Amino acid sequence: MTTSFRGFNTSRRQVLISPALDAPPVVVFTDTSSSPSPESAANIVRNQYQGMSLDMCWYWFHGLDEHGSGNKPFSAQFSGLKFEEQVADQHKPKRKVGGWAPAFLLLANQALATFAFFGVGVNLVLFLTRVMDQGNADAANTVSKWTGTVYLCSLLGAFLSDSYWGRYVTCMIFQIILVMGLVLLSLTSWRFLVTPAGCGDGVKQCIPTSSTGTMMFYLSIYMVALGYGGHQPTLATLGVDQFDESNTKYKEKGAKEAFFAYFYAALNIGSLFSNTILVYFEDIGHWTTGFWVSMGSAVVGLLSYLCGSFRYRCVKASGNPIPRIAQVFVATCRKCKIRVDDEKKLYEVEGLQSAIKGSRKILHSDDFRCLDKAAVVTDQDLSGPENHWRLCTVTQVEEAKCVIRMLPIWLCTIIYSVIFTQMASLFVEQGAVMNSHVGTFHLPAASMSVFDIVSVLICTLIYRKVLVPLAGRLTRNPKGLTELQRMGVGLIIGLFAMIAAGVTEVERLKHAVPGKHMSTLSIFWQVPQYVLVGASEVFMYVGQLEFFNGQAPDGIKSFGSSLCMASISLGNYVSSLLVHMVMSITATGDEVGWIPENLNDGHMDRFYFLIAILTVVDFGVYVYCAKKYKCISVDENSNEPKKEEA
Repeated sequence: MTTSFRGFNTSRRQVLISPALDAPPVVVFTDTSSSPSPESAANIVRNQYQGMSLDMCWYWFHGLDEHGSGNKPFSAQFSGLKFEEQVADQHKPKRKVGGWAPAFLLLANQALATFAFFGVGVNLVLFLTRVMDQGNADAANTVSKWTGTVYLCSLLGAFLSDSYWGRYVTCMIFQIILVMGLVLLSLTSWRFLVTPAGCGDGVKQCIPTSSTGTMMFYLSIYMVALGYGGHQPTLATLGVDQFDESNTKYKEKGAKEAFFAYFYAALNIGSLFSNTILVYFEDIGHWTTGFWVSMGSAVVGLLSYLCGSFRYRCVKASGNPIPRIAQVFVATCRKCKIRVDDEKKLYEVEGLQSAIKGSRKILHSDDFRCLDKAAVVTDQDLSGPENHWRLCTVTQVEEAKCVIRMLPIWLCTIIYSVIFTQMASLFVEQGAVMNSHVGTFHLPAASMSVFDIVSVLICTLIYRKVLVPLAGRLTRNPKGLTELQRMGVGLIIGLFAMIAAGVTEVERLKHAVPGKHMSTLSIFWQVPQYVLVGASEVFMYVGQLEFFNGQAPDGIKSFGSSLCMASISLGNYVSSLLVHMVMSITATGDEVGWIPENLNDGHMDRFYFLIAILTVVDFGVYVYCAKKYKCISVDENSNEPKKEEA
């Protein structure tokens, strides 16, 4: 039984304890002869109530300490049990932190930052072809590499958040970098790139860029990549930190799953406006205006984030996880000849606290048993000084196991990210050579992603309000489908999206105008492929966020969230590699290849069908890995990571 020593009543003649800090105190001892001091009271409780663990002490002195000289912090150590140094004023209520109020600020920040980011990213492929004068294949590869870098930076942000800075500071620093990158991009476009003004609209040609302008352009967009990618997984994890599912008073149970869905919806709301308003202005040559608007949105987003500084519920950084995981493998190698006879004898620290700061204890699992050797206590461990490179706790070993378990699932999501990547590259290039006129109005190719966004928003609503209750009744799982099942569904829907894109390209080629780069086929033929990708995102990416965040140990939660974005990163690099390989193989002799400068001379449909075939293979591997996966098992009796104000 875990019990907190709450203090004394006003007469200092009764000792009060309670099972939790927010539970009513109970009188467990009355001394009629004298007023007990904090020392004697703690000893009395410890001696009379054997089996109780006093994990936290709050001393209320009511104006006088034990010497009658005023309020004074007090700490003591009894029988190896250290009491935290805290003095609380019972007449001053603690400020409410966490909950939906600060979470909504984070959702607003997500929408504004995403609006700013996609104001650059959604039309970047056209900016490269029209302003920077790159070819279709080169522009698609540049966008894939840049987008890959965006999401690769999520690993850096997650590492700094979990290890050193904490979530709040990490989000703030990377959002400042995002703003600086957008300012530099706006100035560079105005001064060096978009000259004369209004060029790059598909009709008016821009003056060739200088080496200085090119250098500053790439510096600015990669600053944007660092700023946006670095704070995304940390922002998602900070949002989840605002909820305590054991808190029934504020009805926070189930809020984490809802937050992930709303978080992805906020991302799509931000991209909705950038894919409509900003895309239109950029498509008609107002590139600099679009970049300045993106910068303004990023500034407002940063200010909204800072507004909640005193309301955020924060978790302290747990230290660098890389040495902890490395210690497990080194200790295992050192004890490679030792047998694990009894898992109950594996080393774990006593008490409720884990040896890993800010992390709950993890229960032992029976897979990857060779790593258990790191927690076997030998005579050398008992006689020598403490050495974490020889002896690790069970929790530390299980942390390493969790990372190993998640990797196969994560690798299987990369092919899906290849599908997702096509929306920002080949889908746009495909739409740019289709009939995009509705009457006299010209519909920018990049704005077709609106159908993806609307699909995400509608499918999110349908999933939470219809599918979850229905699937919950069928599977007896309150979440409806498990995270792994949802990711599998997303992979299948993504497969159909690639088939739809291939069919659209076949029809587009049938309506190609001879001798020109255009086709008379309506751009609205692309709607099914965008809608299917949007529906797949609801299952795949929201499922990924929940799965990796839920399966990651407490000390590496941001790392868990970053795996989703790292998957998108590698998906972009794999897409770029596929394009390069396909062009190297198909563009031989007189053949122009599958993705030439004039798409009417190529066969982009075959590229889409190739991705569909790879998805089928990937799905088979994914099903096997999902069936073998074992979920993390946390010791619910251990202490939750301590959450504080920012």
